[in-house]
Amino acid sequence: MNPESVRHVEAILLVAEEPVPAGLLAQVLELPVAEVREGLAALARVYEERASGFCLREVAGGWRYYSHPDSAPYVERFVLADENPRLSKAALETLAIVAYRQPVSRGQVAELRGVNSDAVMRTLVLRGLVEPVGADPGPGQATLYGTTRAFLERLGLKTIDDLPPLADFVPAAGDVADFDAVLGGQEPADGELAARVKDRIAALRRDLQRS
Repeated sequence: MNPESVRHVEAILLVAEEPVPAGLLAQVLELPVAEVREGLAALARVYEERASGFCLREVAGGWRYYSHPDSAPYVERFVLADENPRLSKAALETLAIVAYRQPVSRGQVAELRGVNSDAVMRTLVLRGLVEPVGADPGPGQATLYGTTRAFLERLGLKTIDDLPPLADFVPAAGDVADFDAVLGGQEPADGELAARVKDRIAALRRDLQRS
């Protein structure tokens, strides 16, 4: 393969989530399969001779990048160090809302927090704590989210029903109604929702951090 084709192969392999067959690469690059196979083997040798921290292997009928075996102890140390990073304040707030209000849409979460929560929701989904559980039957059919089994395991709960009662964090009797009103796009009845929600979320966050 010429240098330009090699660059394209590297780009494809970097974004691929599974081994990429040489035949598929040949089809994309519009090159003979034999040429691509030879190019991949040569590229693998280049990485090895260069003592790169990654290597190119043919596995399961395709080619993909792997970290070099010599770096395994350091890669393991890095993975373990990042295995259970602490959740940010925004993530804890969002997680508490999803836990107690599920199933809930991103828009409903944002309405309660007062800020766009899309990025935080994506983080929680990637962390395996929140997942899509359905679609809102209303206009737009927004995706609804709920907590996962991993969430229960992290907090040591058997079911979501084992969460501390929401009433324990409600400083006034009208909070639950106001909570639902805001999530439904309505104005709270007494105009004091913001302060009460702030206190409630802070309490929920402290409870999650202790768990």
